Amino acid sequence: MLSRTADSLFWLGRYTERAGNVARGLAATWRMAMLAAPRGTAAEEWRALLVATGCAPGFLAKHGAVTQAKAIHWLTLDADNPSGIAACVEASRRNARAVRTALTVAMWSSINDTWAELRKAGPDAVSGDRLAGFLDWVQARTLLFNGAAADTMLRDEAWQFVRLGTLLERGDNTARLLDARHAAFDPKADPPDPSSWQAALRAVSALRAYQHVFRARLTAERVADLLLLRPELPRSVRACQQRVQGLLETIAGMTGRRGACHDTALAFRNDLASARIEDVLAQGLHGTLTRIIDTNLRLGEEITALYLSGR
Repeated sequence: MLSRTADSLFWLGRYTERAGNVARGLAATWRMAMLAAPRGTAAEEWRALLVATGCAPGFLAKHGAVTQAKAIHWLTLDADNPSGIAACVEASRRNARAVRTALTVAMWSSINDTWAELRKAGPDAVSGDRLAGFLDWVQARTLLFNGAAADTMLRDEAWQFVRLGTLLERGDNTARLLDARHAAFDPKADPPDPSSWQAALRAVSALRAYQHVFRARLTAERVADLLLLRPELPRSVRACQQRVQGLLETIAGMTGRRGACHDTALAFRNDLASARIEDVLAQGLHGTLTRIIDTNLRLGEEITALYLSGR
């Protein structure tokens, strides 16, 4: 496979996943902001989401003070934000078009139809009570693409690179969402902040999963354990990294090429498998998540250098 084809497939997976992740985070934050409004802390909820999505520097450069209306527009339809929903869908479609023959009809249709519908959306699509419906639609379209890929795509190199991009993006998103609220998971936090724990679960669609796994009330330790270290949750950092490492091994077998990314992925997987949540929280969740985010970034760069850059 040509490196430019692998690159487009990889970023197709990443951008499609990112659009859905931003929609999930927005839906959870919108709910939390309504609860926080009487306390005058709604702006803090929006600031946490901007930080989690990596959109804070660009937003602050353009808008300065954080307001709900400006944050929503920045994260949905603003063309100046490369990680906003509209920009991610545009980038997904651009990458899909570049590798059209490597995709199935169902995959191409899901991306192209989403792009066409989103181009019709005006500012009123994300205003007031219409925001919830818009975010549900974005999440549904992301799930449609993932389902089309899972059900119709050959398990060849093209599939491996799409999934690699998807899962690398997914694990990074979960780590960033947790890190944006890391203070709420400090064992010494007084008073406890269960609303932040619930927001973190909602942002990765894991509130019901928590209830099934623990069958107990929310605690900071359990929520952090589920989102960081539990392999049965498909959006946990550990689950994503296990699958990234497995995909890289499969790609190495298909291409005969190995490099630094394989060593990084294996060490990353082993570190997460041996970690205990009580130790992570005692040492400081923020420090652990910072290392995870940095490792994800390095892993992406090493994958690019070996498989996607053409060198």
